[in-house]
Amino acid sequence: MTDAASDSASDAGPHLRLQLHLAYDGTEFHGWAAQPGLRTVQGEIEAALARVLRLDRPPRITVAGRTDAGVHARAQVAHVDIPPAAWGHALGWRRGASRPDEAIGLLTRRLNGVLGPDVRLKSIGLAPEGFDARFSAIARRYCYRISDTPASRDPVERGHVLWHIRPLDVSKMHDAAARFLGEHDFAALCRPRPGASTVRRVLEASVHRVGCGGPEADGGRIEIWVEADAFCHSMVRSMAGALVAVGEGRRPVEWIDSVLASSERESAANVLAPHGLTLEAVKYPPPAALAATAQAHRAVRGPLH
Repeated sequence: MTDAASDSASDAGPHLRLQLHLAYDGTEFHGWAAQPGLRTVQGEIEAALARVLRLDRPPRITVAGRTDAGVHARAQVAHVDIPPAAWGHALGWRRGASRPDEAIGLLTRRLNGVLGPDVRLKSIGLAPEGFDARFSAIARRYCYRISDTPASRDPVERGHVLWHIRPLDVSKMHDAAARFLGEHDFAALCRPRPGASTVRRVLEASVHRVGCGGPEADGGRIEIWVEADAFCHSMVRSMAGALVAVGEGRRPVEWIDSVLASSERESAANVLAPHGLTLEAVKYPPPAALAATAQAHRAVRGPLH
Protein backbone atom coordinates (compact mmCIF):
# COMPACT_ATOMS: atom_id res chain seq x y z
CA MET A 1 0.00 0.00 0.00
CA THR A 2 0.93 3.62 -0.32
CA ASP A 3 -0.24 6.04 2.36
CA ALA A 4 0.18 9.08 0.14
CA ALA A 5 -3.01 10.96 -0.60
CA SER A 6 -4.17 10.33 -4.15
CA ASP A 7 -6.56 12.15 -6.46
CA SER A 8 -6.98 8.92 -8.40
CA ALA A 9 -9.77 7.27 -6.44
CA SER A 10 -13.03 8.10 -4.78
CA ASP A 11 -12.13 6.76 -1.32
CA ALA A 12 -10.07 8.60 1.25
CA GLY A 13 -7.19 6.94 3.07
CA PRO A 14 -4.46 4.53 1.92
CA HIS A 15 -4.53 3.06 -1.56
CA LEU A 16 -3.09 0.09 -3.37
CA ARG A 17 -0.60 0.96 -6.09
CA LEU A 18 -0.67 -1.15 -9.24
CA GLN A 19 2.11 -1.29 -11.80
CA LEU A 20 0.93 -1.50 -15.41
CA HIS A 21 2.89 -2.65 -18.46
CA LEU A 22 1.20 -1.75 -21.73
CA ALA A 23 1.65 -1.35 -25.46
CA TYR A 24 -0.26 0.70 -28.02
CA ASP A 25 -0.42 1.73 -31.63
CA GLY A 26 -0.53 5.53 -31.49
CA THR A 27 -2.07 6.04 -34.94
CA GLU A 28 -5.60 6.78 -33.76
CA PHE A 29 -4.67 8.43 -30.46
CA HIS A 30 -4.15 12.13 -29.74
CA GLY A 31 -1.13 11.24 -27.65
CA TRP A 32 -0.90 9.81 -24.14
CA ALA A 33 -2.24 12.67 -22.01
CA ALA A 34 -6.00 12.93 -21.41
CA GLN A 35 -7.65 15.79 -23.31
CA PRO A 36 -11.35 16.72 -23.25
CA GLY A 37 -13.22 15.43 -26.28
CA LEU A 38 -10.19 13.59 -27.74
CA ARG A 39 -9.25 9.92 -27.74
CA THR A 40 -6.02 9.45 -25.77
CA VAL A 41 -4.27 6.43 -24.29
CA GLN A 42 -4.54 7.77 -20.74
CA GLY A 43 -8.21 8.58 -21.18
CA GLU A 44 -9.02 5.12 -22.55
CA ILE A 45 -7.26 3.24 -19.75
CA GLU A 46 -8.62 5.44 -16.98
CA ALA A 47 -12.16 5.00 -18.31
CA ALA A 48 -11.65 1.23 -18.50
CA LEU A 49 -10.39 1.08 -14.92
CA ALA A 50 -13.36 3.10 -13.66
CA ARG A 51 -15.77 0.81 -15.52
CA VAL A 52 -14.22 -2.50 -14.52
CA LEU A 53 -13.54 -1.53 -10.88
CA ARG A 54 -16.87 0.31 -10.57
CA LEU A 55 -15.24 3.52 -9.34
CA ASP A 56 -17.20 6.76 -8.94
CA ARG A 57 -14.71 8.54 -11.18
CA PRO A 58 -11.72 7.50 -13.28
CA PRO A 59 -8.46 7.01 -11.37
CA ARG A 60 -5.41 9.07 -12.32
CA ILE A 61 -2.64 7.16 -14.10
CA THR A 62 1.02 8.21 -13.91
CA VAL A 63 3.13 7.16 -16.89
CA ALA A 64 6.87 6.70 -17.38
CA GLY A 65 6.98 8.85 -20.51
CA ARG A 66 4.21 10.80 -22.23
CA THR A 67 4.10 10.13 -25.96
CA ASP A 68 2.88 12.60 -28.58
CA ALA A 69 0.01 12.05 -30.97
CA GLY A 70 0.87 9.27 -33.43
CA VAL A 71 3.81 7.87 -31.43
CA HIS A 72 3.70 4.16 -30.55
CA ALA A 73 4.83 2.17 -27.51
CA ARG A 74 5.84 -1.47 -27.15
CA ALA A 75 6.84 -1.25 -23.49
CA GLN A 76 5.20 1.66 -21.70
CA VAL A 77 5.01 1.58 -17.89
CA ALA A 78 2.51 3.30 -15.62
CA HIS A 79 1.12 3.16 -12.12
CA VAL A 80 -2.31 3.77 -10.66
CA ASP A 81 -3.55 4.01 -7.07
CA ILE A 82 -6.88 2.34 -6.33
CA PRO A 83 -8.95 2.22 -3.12
CA PRO A 84 -8.94 -1.03 -1.13
CA ALA A 85 -12.66 -1.40 -1.73
CA ALA A 86 -12.03 -1.65 -5.48
CA TRP A 87 -9.40 -4.31 -4.86
CA GLY A 88 -11.86 -6.20 -2.70
CA HIS A 89 -14.31 -6.05 -5.58
CA ALA A 90 -11.64 -7.50 -7.88
CA LEU A 91 -10.99 -10.32 -5.42
CA GLY A 92 -14.67 -11.10 -5.30
CA TRP A 93 -15.05 -11.59 -9.06
CA ARG A 94 -14.35 -15.27 -8.70
CA ARG A 95 -15.76 -17.39 -5.90
CA GLY A 96 -12.99 -18.33 -3.52
CA ALA A 97 -10.44 -16.10 -5.25
CA SER A 98 -8.22 -14.83 -2.47
CA ARG A 99 -4.79 -14.81 -4.06
CA PRO A 100 -3.64 -11.45 -5.53
CA ASP A 101 -2.35 -13.17 -8.68
CA GLU A 102 -5.83 -14.53 -9.42
CA ALA A 103 -7.41 -11.11 -9.05
CA ILE A 104 -4.67 -9.44 -11.10
CA GLY A 105 -5.01 -11.97 -13.91
CA LEU A 106 -8.75 -11.47 -14.04
CA LEU A 107 -8.40 -7.69 -13.85
CA THR A 108 -6.00 -7.75 -16.81
CA ARG A 109 -8.40 -9.82 -18.91
CA ARG A 110 -11.40 -7.65 -17.99
CA LEU A 111 -9.58 -4.43 -18.85
CA ASN A 112 -8.37 -5.75 -22.20
CA GLY A 113 -11.91 -6.86 -22.88
CA VAL A 114 -13.21 -3.29 -22.75
CA LEU A 115 -10.20 -1.56 -24.33
CA GLY A 116 -9.85 -1.10 -28.07
CA PRO A 117 -7.52 -3.42 -30.01
CA ASP A 118 -4.89 -0.68 -30.45
CA VAL A 119 -3.99 -0.63 -26.74
CA ARG A 120 -3.17 -3.71 -24.65
CA LEU A 121 -2.32 -4.17 -21.00
CA LYS A 122 0.45 -6.75 -21.13
CA SER A 123 0.61 -7.26 -17.37
CA ILE A 124 -0.53 -5.75 -14.08
CA GLY A 125 1.07 -6.27 -10.69
CA LEU A 126 1.22 -4.85 -7.19
CA ALA A 127 3.88 -2.14 -7.33
CA PRO A 128 6.98 -2.62 -5.19
CA GLU A 129 7.46 -0.30 -2.24
CA GLY A 130 8.54 3.17 -3.36
CA PHE A 131 7.72 2.61 -7.04
CA ASP A 132 6.78 5.62 -9.16
CA ALA A 133 6.42 4.90 -12.88
CA ARG A 134 7.74 8.33 -13.85
CA PHE A 135 10.23 9.35 -11.20
CA SER A 136 11.68 5.91 -10.40
CA ALA A 137 12.65 5.35 -14.04
CA ILE A 138 16.35 5.70 -14.83
CA ALA A 139 16.15 5.42 -18.64
CA ARG A 140 13.77 5.38 -21.60
CA ARG A 141 14.70 3.78 -24.92
CA TYR A 142 13.21 4.79 -28.28
CA CYS A 143 13.63 3.67 -31.88
CA TYR A 144 12.89 5.81 -34.94
CA ARG A 145 12.48 3.78 -38.14
CA ILE A 146 13.02 5.08 -41.68
CA SER A 147 12.76 3.50 -45.13
CA ASP A 148 14.85 5.37 -47.69
CA THR A 149 14.79 2.91 -50.60
CA PRO A 150 11.90 1.47 -52.65
CA ALA A 151 12.93 -2.06 -51.67
CA SER A 152 12.59 -1.31 -47.97
CA ARG A 153 9.09 0.19 -48.10
CA ASP A 154 6.77 -2.40 -46.67
CA PRO A 155 3.10 -1.33 -46.88
CA VAL A 156 2.31 -3.54 -43.88
CA GLU A 157 4.61 -1.39 -41.70
CA ARG A 158 3.81 2.00 -43.22
CA GLY A 159 2.13 3.20 -40.01
CA HIS A 160 5.35 2.63 -38.05
CA VAL A 161 8.11 3.56 -40.50
CA LEU A 162 8.82 6.94 -42.12
CA TRP A 163 9.16 6.71 -45.93
CA HIS A 164 11.96 9.09 -46.89
CA ILE A 165 12.31 10.07 -50.53
CA ARG A 166 16.12 10.42 -50.63
CA PRO A 167 18.80 7.82 -49.80
CA LEU A 168 20.65 8.38 -46.54
CA ASP A 169 24.28 7.75 -45.59
CA VAL A 170 23.91 5.54 -42.51
CA SER A 171 27.63 5.57 -41.69
CA LYS A 172 27.67 9.35 -41.38
CA MET A 173 24.43 9.30 -39.39
CA HIS A 174 25.93 6.78 -36.97
CA ASP A 175 29.05 8.92 -36.49
CA ALA A 176 26.88 11.98 -35.93
CA ALA A 177 24.68 10.16 -33.42
CA ALA A 178 27.72 9.36 -31.26
CA ARG A 179 28.12 13.10 -30.64
CA PHE A 180 24.84 13.08 -28.70
CA LEU A 181 26.28 10.74 -26.07
CA GLY A 182 26.75 12.12 -22.58
CA GLU A 183 25.13 15.03 -20.80
CA HIS A 184 24.15 18.04 -22.92
CA ASP A 185 21.67 20.87 -23.00
CA PHE A 186 19.20 19.91 -25.74
CA ALA A 187 17.52 23.31 -25.88
CA ALA A 188 18.11 23.49 -29.66
CA LEU A 189 16.31 20.17 -30.12
CA CYS A 190 13.43 20.54 -27.66
CA ARG A 191 10.21 22.39 -27.16
CA PRO A 192 10.91 23.56 -23.61
CA ARG A 193 8.27 23.87 -20.93
CA PRO A 194 8.36 26.88 -18.58
CA GLY A 195 10.55 26.18 -15.59
CA ALA A 196 11.80 22.81 -16.90
CA SER A 197 15.42 21.94 -17.64
CA THR A 198 16.47 20.82 -21.12
CA VAL A 199 19.64 19.09 -19.89
CA ARG A 200 19.59 15.33 -20.50
CA ARG A 201 22.09 12.46 -20.33
CA VAL A 202 22.09 10.29 -23.47
CA LEU A 203 23.20 6.73 -22.77
CA GLU A 204 22.87 5.29 -26.29
CA ALA A 205 22.69 6.88 -29.74
CA SER A 206 23.24 4.66 -32.76
CA VAL A 207 22.06 4.26 -36.35
CA HIS A 208 21.95 0.99 -38.26
CA ARG A 209 20.47 -0.38 -41.45
CA VAL A 210 18.61 -3.64 -40.86
CA GLY A 211 16.65 -6.07 -43.00
CA CYS A 212 14.55 -9.14 -42.44
CA GLY A 213 17.66 -11.30 -42.19
CA GLY A 214 19.73 -8.86 -40.12
CA PRO A 215 22.08 -6.01 -41.04
CA GLU A 216 22.35 -5.26 -44.73
CA ALA A 217 24.74 -3.03 -46.66
CA ASP A 218 22.05 -2.00 -49.13
CA GLY A 219 18.30 -1.94 -48.78
CA GLY A 220 16.55 -2.59 -45.51
CA ARG A 221 15.20 0.09 -43.21
CA ILE A 222 17.18 2.43 -41.00
CA GLU A 223 16.80 2.30 -37.22
CA ILE A 224 17.85 5.18 -34.97
CA TRP A 225 18.14 4.02 -31.36
CA VAL A 226 18.28 6.57 -28.55
CA GLU A 227 18.32 5.92 -24.80
CA ALA A 228 18.49 8.67 -22.18
CA ASP A 229 17.70 9.28 -18.54
CA ALA A 230 14.72 11.35 -19.75
CA PHE A 231 13.54 13.26 -22.81
CA CYS A 232 12.05 16.68 -23.31
CA HIS A 233 9.22 17.40 -25.74
CA SER A 234 9.98 16.37 -29.37
CA MET A 235 13.62 15.64 -28.48
CA VAL A 236 13.92 12.22 -30.17
CA ARG A 237 12.16 13.33 -33.36
CA SER A 238 14.37 16.44 -33.51
CA MET A 239 17.50 14.34 -32.98
CA ALA A 240 16.36 12.05 -35.79
CA GLY A 241 15.71 15.10 -37.97
CA ALA A 242 19.25 16.35 -37.34
CA LEU A 243 20.68 12.94 -38.26
CA VAL A 244 18.64 12.91 -41.48
CA ALA A 245 20.17 16.30 -42.39
CA VAL A 246 23.61 14.68 -41.99
CA GLY A 247 22.55 11.54 -43.85
CA GLU A 248 21.36 13.61 -46.82
CA GLY A 249 24.67 15.50 -46.92
CA ARG A 250 23.07 18.86 -46.08
CA ARG A 251 25.14 19.09 -42.90
CA PRO A 252 28.53 17.61 -41.90
CA VAL A 253 28.91 15.20 -38.99
CA GLU A 254 30.57 17.93 -36.90
CA TRP A 255 27.49 20.14 -37.21
CA ILE A 256 25.91 18.21 -34.32
CA ASP A 257 28.44 19.84 -31.98
CA SER A 258 27.28 23.33 -32.92
CA VAL A 259 23.64 22.28 -32.50
CA LEU A 260 24.33 21.09 -28.96
CA ALA A 261 26.27 24.28 -28.18
CA SER A 262 23.34 26.46 -29.23
CA SER A 263 20.44 27.51 -27.02
CA GLU A 264 18.33 28.48 -30.03
CA ARG A 265 15.95 26.14 -31.79
CA GLU A 266 17.77 24.55 -34.78
CA SER A 267 15.56 24.92 -37.84
CA ALA A 268 17.60 22.43 -39.90
CA ALA A 269 16.78 19.69 -37.39
CA ASN A 270 13.24 19.07 -38.58
CA VAL A 271 10.86 17.40 -36.15
CA LEU A 272 10.16 14.18 -38.04
CA ALA A 273 6.67 12.72 -38.35
CA PRO A 274 5.52 10.92 -35.17
CA HIS A 275 4.55 7.57 -36.70
CA GLY A 276 8.18 6.47 -37.13
CA LEU A 277 8.82 6.64 -33.38
CA THR A 278 8.25 3.83 -30.87
CA LEU A 279 8.97 3.67 -27.13
CA GLU A 280 10.78 0.35 -26.80
CA ALA A 281 11.75 0.11 -23.13
CA VAL A 282 11.67 1.83 -19.73
CA LYS A 283 14.36 0.87 -17.22
CA TYR A 284 14.28 0.97 -13.40
CA PRO A 285 16.84 0.46 -10.63
CA PRO A 286 16.72 -2.51 -8.22
CA PRO A 287 13.66 -2.48 -5.91
CA ALA A 288 15.66 -1.22 -2.94
CA ALA A 289 16.57 1.95 -4.85
CA LEU A 290 13.12 2.81 -6.26
CA ALA A 291 12.06 5.25 -3.55
CA ALA A 292 15.40 7.09 -3.38
CA THR A 293 15.54 7.39 -7.17
CA ALA A 294 12.03 8.79 -7.28
CA GLN A 295 12.81 11.32 -4.55
CA ALA A 296 15.96 12.50 -6.31
CA HIS A 297 14.28 12.85 -9.72
CA ARG A 298 11.22 14.58 -8.27
CA ALA A 299 13.42 17.21 -6.64
CA VAL A 300 15.26 17.94 -9.89
CA ARG A 301 12.46 17.74 -12.45
CA GLY A 302 9.35 18.91 -10.67
CA PRO A 303 5.78 18.60 -11.93
CA LEU A 304 6.33 20.31 -15.30
CA HIS A 305 9.29 18.21 -16.43
